[in-house]
Amino acid sequence: MAERLTEELLDELLSTSDLEGYLEERAPSGRTLSEYLQQLLAEKGLERSRVVRMANLNDTFGYQIFQGTRHPSRDKVLQIAFAMALTLRETNRALKAAGANELYCKDRRDAIIIFCLDRGCSLQKVNEELYRFGERTIC
Repeated sequence: MAERLTEELLDELLSTSDLEGYLEERAPSGRTLSEYLQQLLAEKGLERSRVVRMANLNDTFGYQIFQGTRHPSRDKVLQIAFAMALTLRETNRALKAAGANELYCKDRRDAIIIFCLDRGCSLQKVNEELYRFGERTIC
């Protein structure tokens, strides 16, 4: 199920007369990273094995992330985001589902990552840009 836009939810919230009912119906799903990644694979028609390979992840570790048996670091989630060519919004949702901080444009390293996400850069290209600006690479 696709996540609703904030604007749509705001319209519904402001037009309801039953706050309790609204909150019960739309309680955060608690969607796990694994569930969200599975949704994205299906929506984008991607193969898990290809994503794991393109993310430069160890096969076993990558599969465990997708199955929900391993909890990746923020950078591992970013590796997956670039391998899946996620948008900034999708990447931040994945980071949030992983319990990691979302990308923040006031942080220099995050700003470079956001810039590269927006332009559809590969994992290799974002690492080149991070290195060029003296920032820690993703992998």
